Amino acid sequence: MKAGEFCNREVVVVDKDLSAGKAAGLMREHHVGCVVVVDSSTEPRRPVGVLTDRDIVLEFVTQHLSPSDVAVGDAVRREIVVMGEDTELFEAIEIMRNRGVQRIPVVDERGGLVGLFTSDDALVILRE
Repeated sequence: MKAGEFCNREVVVVDKDLSAGKAAGLMREHHVGCVVVVDSSTEPRRPVGVLTDRDIVLEFVTQHLSPSDVAVGDAVRREIVVMGEDTELFEAIEIMRNRGVQRIPVVDERGGLVGLFTSDDALVILRE
């Protein structure tokens, strides 16, 4: 199985210039724990990070910062982990384990976002 077959293609996407507060609102509205941050000025839209609800709590709430004052592009890790659509399932799981991440954007051959692979996705596939 390849990443392109098992990734979630219905992903909440935000531009890197959107405020973290608005991104948090989208997470709540769509009942998701993360958004994929992209640079909309490029074609195709390339992922530049993943912002999670946990990131917002740890980076903003605990430090008494306002998420409305910070762009999501400034709040995400600088080194993003992505995988290609042709990445095999067990290779994807190994990448996640080695890099210590639970969500990885899946990109096409041009680096454009096509979906998101999560540890929950891996568990469902392995269970089946």
